[in-house]
Amino acid sequence: MTLREAVEEYVAHRRATGVLFDSGAAVLGTFCRSIGPETPCAEVPDASVRAFLDGRGTPTRYWERKRSVLAGFYAYATARGLASRVPLPSETPRLAPPLVPYVYSREEIRSLLSAADSYRPRNSSVPSEALRTLILLLYATGLRVGEALALRLRDVDLPEAVLTVRRAKFHKTRLVPMGADLVRELQAYRSARCAAFPPEDHDAAFLADSRGGPLRHKNVGNAFRKVREAAGVLRTDGARYQPRIHDLRGTFATQRLTEWYRRGEDVQRLLPLLSTYLGHASVAETEPYLATTPALLGEVGQKFERHACAREGGCDA
Repeated sequence: MTLREAVEEYVAHRRATGVLFDSGAAVLGTFCRSIGPETPCAEVPDASVRAFLDGRGTPTRYWERKRSVLAGFYAYATARGLASRVPLPSETPRLAPPLVPYVYSREEIRSLLSAADSYRPRNSSVPSEALRTLILLLYATGLRVGEALALRLRDVDLPEAVLTVRRAKFHKTRLVPMGADLVRELQAYRSARCAAFPPEDHDAAFLADSRGGPLRHKNVGNAFRKVREAAGVLRTDGARYQPRIHDLRGTFATQRLTEWYRRGEDVQRLLPLLSTYLGHASVAETEPYLATTPALLGEVGQKFERHACAREGGCDA
C-alpha cells in the first residue's frame, strides 16, 4: 500500500470515531507530499521522516505536534501490517523557546491605527481603510484573523451590534456582540467599502481588498508588519517573533481580564464566559492568551492584598 493510501485510510478511521482530525490530517498531508505519496508505506526512510520533523529552521514546538501525529499514524499502520516498524526518532531535539504572546498597550494601538491611515505602499492589495478596520475589529472583539477575514456582509449585523462567526475552529458558529464605538467604525467602513466596490449580494466579503474581493491572510500579515514597523512597535525582550497581528487577540483577552480584576469582579466565574466569547472549548485553551503584564500583575496583587487584609480583620492605612 502506498503512503497516500495508508494516510487516507488512517484519516478515515479517525474521523469514523467522531474525531474531526482536521489539523492531524493536514500534518499527514504535508508528510505525504514531503516523502512522496506513491512511496510504499513500509519503505519510508528514517532520514526522510527526520527531515520532515526537523523542517528547515530551528525545531519548534510544532516538531512535537508532528511527531505525535506520526506516532498515531504508525501505531495504526504497524497494527494492520501496513508497516513493519516505526521510523520515528526516539530523542527530541532541543526546541526553540515557546512563543511569548505580545500585549499591545493602548498607546501602541493608537500608533498602529495612525500608521494604518498612512499606509500607501505600491502594489499592495490591502487598502489602508480595510487594514485599519481589521486592526480595530481584532482589538475590540478578539476574533481570530481568519475569522475576521471570512466575515461576509450578511455576517455583520450593525443594527443589532452582533457578528456571526460561521464555521470557525471546530466547525462551530457563534455570535459575537460589539460595542457602540466599534459599530460606528464598522458602519463608516461598510459605507465606503460598498461605494467603492458595490457588492453583488450579501455574501460578498466584508473586508475587501483593492479589487473588492476577500483579503488574503498572507497579504494582511505582510501589510501589518510594515504598519507595525512604521508605528515603531517593537519588542526587545529577546523573543523569537516581533509583535504579530494575531497578538491583538491575546491583547483583547488580557485587557479584559485586567479590567475584571480592577473592578473586583469574580474572575473565576467570568473566565468560562471569556472562553466562550473567544470561541474556545475550555478555559485551558484561553490560558495561553492571558499574558502576564505589569498591569495584570498589579491588579492580581492588589486583589490578593485586599483578600489578605479582610482575613486579618483589616489593614493599617
